Amino acid sequence: MNTFYLKLIAIITMLIDHIAAVFVPSDTLLWLIMRSIGRLAFPIFVFLIVEGFHHTSDVKKYLMRLGAFALISEIPFDLAFYGKVLEGTHQNVFFTLFLGLLLITLMSLVEKKFQKKVFVSNLLDGLLTLAFCTIALLLRTDYNFAGILLIVAFYLFRGSKPIITLALVIVTATILGSINILATFAMIPIAFYNGQKGKNIKFVFYIFYPAHLIIIALIKIFLL
Repeated sequence: MNTFYLKLIAIITMLIDHIAAVFVPSDTLLWLIMRSIGRLAFPIFVFLIVEGFHHTSDVKKYLMRLGAFALISEIPFDLAFYGKVLEGTHQNVFFTLFLGLLLITLMSLVEKKFQKKVFVSNLLDGLLTLAFCTIALLLRTDYNFAGILLIVAFYLFRGSKPIITLALVIVTATILGSINILATFAMIPIAFYNGQKGKNIKFVFYIFYPAHLIIIALIKIFLL
Protein backbone atom coordinates (compact mmCIF):
# COMPACT_ATOMS: atom_id res chain seq x y z
CA MET A 1 0.00 0.00 0.00
CA ASN A 2 1.82 3.14 -1.19
CA THR A 3 0.96 6.83 -0.93
CA PHE A 4 -0.92 6.79 -4.24
CA TYR A 5 -3.40 4.16 -3.06
CA LEU A 6 -3.86 5.82 0.32
CA LYS A 7 -4.69 9.10 -1.41
CA LEU A 8 -7.10 7.27 -3.70
CA ILE A 9 -8.89 5.67 -0.75
CA ALA A 10 -9.06 9.03 1.05
CA ILE A 11 -10.44 10.83 -2.01
CA ILE A 12 -13.08 8.18 -2.75
CA THR A 13 -14.29 7.87 0.85
CA MET A 14 -14.39 11.68 1.18
CA LEU A 15 -16.48 11.95 -1.99
CA ILE A 16 -18.92 9.32 -0.72
CA ASP A 17 -19.17 11.19 2.58
CA HIS A 18 -19.83 14.56 0.95
CA ILE A 19 -22.45 13.18 -1.44
CA ALA A 20 -24.31 11.71 1.52
CA ALA A 21 -23.98 14.87 3.60
CA VAL A 22 -25.51 17.05 0.87
CA PHE A 23 -27.93 14.83 -1.05
CA VAL A 24 -29.02 11.91 1.15
CA PRO A 25 -31.63 12.36 3.93
CA SER A 26 -30.00 11.91 7.34
CA ASP A 27 -32.72 9.58 8.60
CA THR A 28 -31.97 6.85 6.04
CA LEU A 29 -29.82 3.73 6.20
CA LEU A 30 -28.03 4.83 3.03
CA TRP A 31 -26.94 8.05 4.74
CA LEU A 32 -25.57 6.11 7.70
CA ILE A 33 -23.65 3.69 5.47
CA MET A 34 -22.16 6.40 3.26
CA ARG A 35 -21.22 8.65 6.16
CA SER A 36 -19.67 5.69 7.97
CA ILE A 37 -17.50 4.98 4.92
CA GLY A 38 -16.56 8.65 4.87
CA ARG A 39 -15.05 8.43 8.36
CA LEU A 40 -11.98 6.76 6.85
CA ALA A 41 -10.91 9.84 4.90
CA PHE A 42 -9.66 12.25 7.56
CA PRO A 43 -7.29 9.89 9.45
CA ILE A 44 -5.71 8.94 6.13
CA PHE A 45 -5.27 12.61 5.25
CA VAL A 46 -3.67 13.16 8.67
CA PHE A 47 -1.32 10.23 8.12
CA LEU A 48 -0.34 11.57 4.70
CA ILE A 49 0.29 15.06 6.08
CA VAL A 50 2.72 13.68 8.65
CA GLU A 51 4.42 11.44 6.09
CA GLY A 52 4.58 14.36 3.68
CA PHE A 53 6.24 16.49 6.35
CA HIS A 54 8.93 13.87 6.87
CA HIS A 55 9.58 13.39 3.16
CA THR A 56 9.17 16.88 1.69
CA SER A 57 12.24 18.74 0.52
CA ASP A 58 10.59 22.11 1.13
CA VAL A 59 8.09 22.36 3.96
CA LYS A 60 7.51 26.06 3.24
CA LYS A 61 6.17 25.24 -0.24
CA TYR A 62 4.11 22.45 1.29
CA LEU A 63 2.55 24.93 3.72
CA MET A 64 1.94 27.45 0.95
CA ARG A 65 0.10 24.85 -1.15
CA LEU A 66 -2.14 23.83 1.75
CA GLY A 67 -2.80 27.45 2.69
CA ALA A 68 -3.57 28.46 -0.89
CA PHE A 69 -6.01 25.61 -1.45
CA ALA A 70 -7.65 26.26 1.92
CA LEU A 71 -8.51 29.73 0.63
CA ILE A 72 -9.44 28.52 -2.87
CA SER A 73 -11.71 25.82 -1.46
CA GLU A 74 -13.60 27.93 1.06
CA ILE A 75 -16.25 29.40 -1.24
CA PRO A 76 -16.95 26.03 -2.94
CA PHE A 77 -17.11 24.44 0.54
CA ASP A 78 -19.61 27.00 1.80
CA LEU A 79 -21.74 26.78 -1.34
CA ALA A 80 -21.80 22.98 -1.28
CA PHE A 81 -22.71 22.56 2.38
CA TYR A 82 -24.48 25.80 3.30
CA GLY A 83 -25.64 27.33 0.03
CA LYS A 84 -23.93 30.62 0.91
CA VAL A 85 -20.77 32.45 -0.11
CA LEU A 86 -18.33 32.72 2.82
CA GLU A 87 -20.76 31.29 5.35
CA GLY A 88 -18.15 31.76 8.07
CA THR A 89 -19.13 29.32 10.81
CA HIS A 90 -17.29 26.25 9.49
CA GLN A 91 -14.02 26.23 7.55
CA ASN A 92 -12.91 23.49 5.17
CA VAL A 93 -10.52 20.69 6.11
CA PHE A 94 -7.54 22.26 4.34
CA PHE A 95 -7.41 24.85 7.13
CA THR A 96 -7.12 22.05 9.70
CA LEU A 97 -4.39 20.31 7.72
CA PHE A 98 -2.54 23.60 7.21
CA LEU A 99 -2.62 24.42 10.91
CA GLY A 100 -1.55 20.88 11.78
CA LEU A 101 1.38 20.95 9.37
CA LEU A 102 2.48 24.35 10.64
CA LEU A 103 2.26 23.08 14.22
CA ILE A 104 4.39 19.97 13.70
CA THR A 105 6.89 22.08 11.72
CA LEU A 106 7.26 24.38 14.72
CA MET A 107 7.43 21.41 17.09
CA SER A 108 10.23 19.93 15.01
CA LEU A 109 12.18 23.19 15.22
CA VAL A 110 11.67 23.31 18.99
CA GLU A 111 12.83 19.70 19.38
CA LYS A 112 15.99 20.40 17.37
CA LYS A 113 16.79 23.59 19.27
CA PHE A 114 16.20 22.07 22.72
CA GLN A 115 17.21 18.47 22.04
CA LYS A 116 19.31 18.44 25.22
CA LYS A 117 16.56 20.04 27.28
CA VAL A 118 13.73 17.53 27.14
CA PHE A 119 11.55 19.28 29.73
CA VAL A 120 11.74 22.62 27.90
CA SER A 121 11.07 20.93 24.56
CA ASN A 122 8.04 19.05 25.89
CA LEU A 123 6.69 22.16 27.61
CA LEU A 124 6.96 24.26 24.45
CA ASP A 125 5.42 21.48 22.35
CA GLY A 126 2.52 21.34 24.78
CA LEU A 127 2.00 25.09 24.69
CA LEU A 128 2.16 25.13 20.91
CA THR A 129 -0.39 22.34 20.72
CA LEU A 130 -2.70 24.18 23.10
CA ALA A 131 -2.36 27.38 21.06
CA PHE A 132 -3.09 25.69 17.75
CA CYS A 133 -6.03 23.75 19.19
CA THR A 134 -7.45 27.07 20.36
CA ILE A 135 -6.94 28.63 16.92
CA ALA A 136 -8.66 25.70 15.21
CA LEU A 137 -11.54 25.92 17.68
CA LEU A 138 -11.94 29.67 17.20
CA LEU A 139 -11.77 29.39 13.42
CA ARG A 140 -14.16 26.43 13.53
CA THR A 141 -12.10 24.42 11.11
CA ASP A 142 -13.30 20.98 10.06
CA TYR A 143 -12.65 18.58 13.00
CA ASN A 144 -11.35 21.71 14.87
CA PHE A 145 -9.07 20.93 17.85
CA ALA A 146 -9.68 17.18 17.57
CA GLY A 147 -8.10 17.28 14.12
CA ILE A 148 -5.08 19.11 15.50
CA LEU A 149 -4.68 16.56 18.30
CA LEU A 150 -4.77 13.72 15.78
CA ILE A 151 -2.07 15.34 13.66
CA VAL A 152 0.11 15.79 16.75
CA ALA A 153 -0.48 12.17 17.80
CA PHE A 154 0.38 10.84 14.35
CA TYR A 155 3.54 12.99 14.41
CA LEU A 156 4.72 12.08 17.92
CA PHE A 157 4.01 8.35 17.59
CA ARG A 158 4.80 7.98 13.90
CA GLY A 159 6.76 4.77 14.44
CA SER A 160 4.07 2.99 16.45
CA LYS A 161 0.81 2.20 14.67
CA PRO A 162 -0.72 0.59 17.83
CA ILE A 163 -0.30 3.84 19.78
CA ILE A 164 -1.60 5.87 16.84
CA THR A 165 -4.63 3.59 16.71
CA LEU A 166 -5.20 4.07 20.44
CA ALA A 167 -4.96 7.85 20.02
CA LEU A 168 -7.46 7.68 17.18
CA VAL A 169 -9.88 5.66 19.30
CA ILE A 170 -9.56 8.07 22.24
CA VAL A 171 -10.07 11.22 20.15
CA THR A 172 -12.97 9.86 18.12
CA ALA A 173 -14.71 8.26 21.08
CA THR A 174 -14.33 11.07 23.62
CA ILE A 175 -14.30 14.21 21.47
CA LEU A 176 -15.89 13.55 18.08
CA GLY A 177 -18.25 10.79 19.20
CA SER A 178 -21.09 9.26 17.19
CA ILE A 179 -20.08 7.35 14.05
CA ASN A 180 -16.65 8.99 14.06
CA ILE A 181 -15.38 6.03 16.09
CA LEU A 182 -15.48 4.17 12.76
CA ALA A 183 -12.54 6.35 11.68
CA THR A 184 -10.41 3.77 13.47
CA PHE A 185 -10.90 1.45 10.47
CA ALA A 186 -8.67 3.83 8.51
CA MET A 187 -5.78 2.16 10.31
CA ILE A 188 -6.32 -0.98 8.20
CA PRO A 189 -5.03 0.53 4.91
CA ILE A 190 -2.52 2.62 6.87
CA ALA A 191 -1.15 -0.56 8.47
CA PHE A 192 -0.25 -1.84 4.99
CA TYR A 193 1.63 1.32 4.03
CA ASN A 194 5.03 0.34 2.61
CA GLY A 195 6.72 3.75 2.63
CA GLN A 196 6.65 4.02 -1.15
CA LYS A 197 5.30 7.03 -3.04
CA GLY A 198 3.72 5.31 -6.05
CA LYS A 199 2.15 7.43 -8.78
CA ASN A 200 2.39 11.16 -8.18
CA ILE A 201 -1.14 12.61 -7.94
CA LYS A 202 -0.25 15.43 -5.57
CA PHE A 203 -1.89 18.19 -7.59
CA VAL A 204 -4.77 15.97 -8.66
CA PHE A 205 -5.75 15.72 -4.98
CA TYR A 206 -5.38 19.46 -4.42
CA ILE A 207 -7.51 20.25 -7.46
CA PHE A 208 -10.02 17.49 -6.76
CA TYR A 209 -11.04 18.96 -3.41
CA PRO A 210 -12.42 22.33 -4.60
CA ALA A 211 -13.49 20.83 -7.95
CA HIS A 212 -15.78 18.20 -6.44
CA LEU A 213 -17.24 20.80 -4.07
CA ILE A 214 -18.00 23.10 -7.01
CA ILE A 215 -19.78 20.24 -8.82
CA ILE A 216 -21.80 19.39 -5.71
CA ALA A 217 -22.72 23.06 -5.27
CA LEU A 218 -23.80 23.41 -8.91
CA ILE A 219 -25.97 20.29 -8.71
CA LYS A 220 -27.49 21.54 -5.48
CA ILE A 221 -28.21 25.01 -6.91
CA PHE A 222 -29.43 24.18 -10.40
CA LEU A 223 -30.78 20.63 -10.31
CA LEU A 224 -32.44 20.34 -6.92
